[in-house]
Order: sequence, then structure tokens, then C-alpha cells
Amino acid sequence: MLLSKGQKIDVTKGRKLVSVKLLFGWKTKDSSISIDAAAFLLSDRSRCERDEDFIFYGNPAARNGSTAHSVMSDANDRESITINLQRTDEQTAKIAFTVTIHEGEEQGQYMQDVSGLYMRIIDESSNEELFRYEFGDEFTKETAVVVGELYKHQGEWKFNAIGGGFYGGLEALCTNFGLEIESGSAEAAAAVEELVRSPIDLRKKLVQITLEKKQLTNVVARVGIVLDITGSMQTLYKNGTVQEVVERILAVASKFDDNGALDVWVYDTHFSRLPSVTEQDFGQYVENNILNNNAIHKFGRNNEPPVMEDVVKKYTDEEDDGTPVFIIFINDGGVVKPIKKVITAASVHPIFWQFVGIGHSDFEVLRQLDTMEGRVVDNANFFHLDDIAAVTDEVLYDQLLNEFPSWLKAAKEKRIIR
Repeated sequence: MLLSKGQKIDVTKGRKLVSVKLLFGWKTKDSSISIDAAAFLLSDRSRCERDEDFIFYGNPAARNGSTAHSVMSDANDRESITINLQRTDEQTAKIAFTVTIHEGEEQGQYMQDVSGLYMRIIDESSNEELFRYEFGDEFTKETAVVVGELYKHQGEWKFNAIGGGFYGGLEALCTNFGLEIESGSAEAAAAVEELVRSPIDLRKKLVQITLEKKQLTNVVARVGIVLDITGSMQTLYKNGTVQEVVERILAVASKFDDNGALDVWVYDTHFSRLPSVTEQDFGQYVENNILNNNAIHKFGRNNEPPVMEDVVKKYTDEEDDGTPVFIIFINDGGVVKPIKKVITAASVHPIFWQFVGIGHSDFEVLRQLDTMEGRVVDNANFFHLDDIAAVTDEVLYDQLLNEFPSWLKAAKEKRIIR
């Protein structure tokens, strides 16, 4: 199976896998270019908690025998990383795989000088190739690539094909994954900053493609996200899914909003309006501003109208400048029926509500949004995703922005927006 960028696939589900081997290959015209593959064993904080969790040529094996690096003699496969899935410890939530050019910046060697980059995953016991991922066609001055991540999800292992090219080489990667480096130079700090921002930049490119497809490139809009924090959402907060949702939606705000900020609310029976998140401070936003915030009421029952009314208050009373507002409302089921009254009353305001249902609830109330009567314009939409973490960015952005154009047109005709 040939993977595409952003694709997430099941690795162990439906298979009896004990150990997988990831094989890396590439071609260079200049024989002096030295490329290395590596693995970072990460906790649920997306960090290497110990130096020995960085597996590369200088530290070729994990102490528990779960992960091993080796150089290949094959003409095509250059290096391999073997993962014994049964030996990975409980602290390893995911494993990031990278390739870097050794001293690339110093030597003036970049990923644009490398061709034929690929990674393939095989079942070590049978040598059967399960997946192949070819990447690297768009790289220029990057010297490092996060190829992808093997991660745990509901007791199974999945793979996320990332293919993100970054600046700063191995030093920047180590810093990003929580490992201390000796160099404290301004250049290294700048490289790390560029690395941290790059995933958002990649997603912004995907948003831009979606905006062009839906003829939204000249639209300026405020963007906000409302996050369900009821009891049934607890696992998604703790396993990093909600953090990733915030990052994915931030890319939309960065393209739509003139200040590049994503406004944030959380709610259960109570609600909290939180500090906006930007490209400069999105890292660990959920942990720092939600999970570790004792002022937030968490993991109770749901009551949507109060938080929705606060959204309306912010944009129509406190900050009423006539700019269209695009609200993404994440909910895992069980919304109360009075939200219909709020949506109907808000139909005279420049606010569009995009509800996203996640999980396996029936979402009866939300499924009726398109047939609600009594509104000046149809100001709300709903779609359902069983597993939001398994949906690619391309698919997510396409669905998020599917009905926004028709609302903009209707709202202009009714002079709700200018």
C-alpha cells in the first residue's frame, strides 16, 4: 500500500504483528552527503523523557530491546529501524522517525540535493511489505525530515505519514523532542523556533488549497473553537487528540483571521473563555491552559447554550466590527435541545456555526440543523467523524469549509455581513 502525505493507517489492527522493520532509502548525486535515520521514543507529551530514548547510529538499541537501528548493505535500503511492538514500554506513546543530513547547513547540503526518499514498513517475521511512503519532492533548504509517527490508539498501533521538512538538522530535532543539546547559539535557537512552527506552516498550505478550491481566498473572518470538556471527552484530552485538534484548527485561523489568532472556549455544565492561541504559543496549549487550569470546570455533563451565548456576546457586543465569524464546535454527543433557540436567535448575526460530532453518539439534535425553521439564514452545519485523529488534514479542512461559502453568500444578501 502506497501512503500519501497526511494519511493515517492501521498497522496492527487485523494483523498478528510482533515486530516491524522500517527501511529507509534515498539517492544522492554527491557522495559526500551523509544521511542518517533515527527514532525518537516519545511519551504522551511528545517528548523523549530520557536521553536513551533517542535511537540512532550512536545509540543503536533501546535498553529494553524494543527498538534497534542498523545500517543496511542493500543498494536501495540504506538504514533500518526495528520495533518490537511487544517490548515497547507503557511510557512510549508514539515513535517519531526522522532522516537528517549530517552537518547539512555547515556543508551547504540540503534535502533538495537528495532524491528518491522513501520509507517502507515490513513485517519482520515474514518480510512482507505492509506500507511504503515516498516523500521529499517539495523540499528545498531543509536539512531534516520527520518522516512519520507510529502511535498507539485504542490499544492498536497506527502510522501517520508526515513528511515534514525542517531546518536546523539533528540539533533542532533533538531540542524539539525535549533532549538537551550543548549548543546554545542564537542560530540553534532560531532553527528550533522554525522547526516548531513548521507543522502549522504545512497545515496552512493545505488550508490555502482548500480556500482556493472553495473560492474563499479573499475572505477575512474571525475564527473560534468551542471544545466539549464533558466526562466522555477525558481520554481525548489526555492522549493529545484535543491538542492536535487545536493545532489543526489554528491553521484555519492563521489563514482567515487578520490577527492569526484562534479564540477558544471549553464547556461542560459551565464554560470558560480562554486566552486565544497563536502560532507563537500553540505548543502544550491544552495542557497548560486547560488540563492544568484549576479554574476550569471539567468532565461534568453538557450544557451548550451558556457557552454559545457567550460566543455571541463576544462578537456582537464586545467586539462588534461586522467581520464574519466562523465557529468550530467540537462535541462528542448529547447536545441539549435548547441550542436550537440560540442558533435561531443568532441567525441575524454574522456568525456561522460548524458543528463537528466525534465518537459514536447518534447526534440526533445536530443532524436536524439543516432543516431548522425560523432562521433568517441557514447559519449552522454538522458533520460526523467516528475518529477525528484518523482523518487527514485535507479531508478535515474540506468538510469544515464546505458550507461556509453558501452562508457567506446568504448573509451578504440579507445584509448580515457587508
